[in-house]
Amino acid sequence: MRSLTRIFQNRFVPTLLTAAGVTLLAAGLLQYGGPVDASPTGSDSAGAGGSPGPSGIDSEPTPGFLVPTLPPVDGSLPPPSPAPTLDPNRVATRVVIDQLGIDLPVIPQPNPSYPSCNVAMYFQSPGLGQPGGKQSTYLYAHARIGMFYPLYERATLGRHGGASSLKGMLVLVYTSDNVVHGYSITRILPHVKADTHFLDGALAVTSDTLWLQTSTGPNGTYPKLQVVALPLFSQAVPYADAHPRAHPINCA
Repeated sequence: MRSLTRIFQNRFVPTLLTAAGVTLLAAGLLQYGGPVDASPTGSDSAGAGGSPGPSGIDSEPTPGFLVPTLPPVDGSLPPPSPAPTLDPNRVATRVVIDQLGIDLPVIPQPNPSYPSCNVAMYFQSPGLGQPGGKQSTYLYAHARIGMFYPLYERATLGRHGGASSLKGMLVLVYTSDNVVHGYSITRILPHVKADTHFLDGALAVTSDTLWLQTSTGPNGTYPKLQVVALPLFSQAVPYADAHPRAHPINCA
């Protein structure tokens, strides 16, 4: 539900920043009044931060942000929620990017010759996995209204702030075991060649990483747009939130 996005942003983010700030202050690693380096670095069009790892993904993204003023600490911060138990057979069932108005059921691709409309799909291939595991989760959908068009609109057409405006956005991926996995967008790869190597980046990953793909042209010969996101949290959710009713249609 979109309310979960707002709860995370309004409640958990300030708590996490407060706790992190207290730890850094105690360690003498955080100082007030110093400059904040917000200039992006990296080779992709969105300017990924940090140093590229062996897979080409920023292993330690360092987006610049202002350190908030910390409230007095009285030891009353609530304990973190325990991590949910994950079903080894779980699959992605829903993807939400609230800031872009994206909310789609996720299914395995029913027609290998052409992706369906009104849904997102997870790519089934050896070396790829599902959210919360130690491999990449690869989700894709058409660049059409109601699907992944907002990604295409920003990263390819440069609208609404362009590709850089996607960085830091929260992506929620629900799984069949009634868990939601939160990810933060860190990289945008706008022109990945549509050849047999387009999955190489995702296959090289050995940790939980989310890849979103959409098209940049009317057929499969055009480059692919890939968006990479790294994990933030996992949280149990009601059954209905993780099991939306899918109505895929053939949009050939």
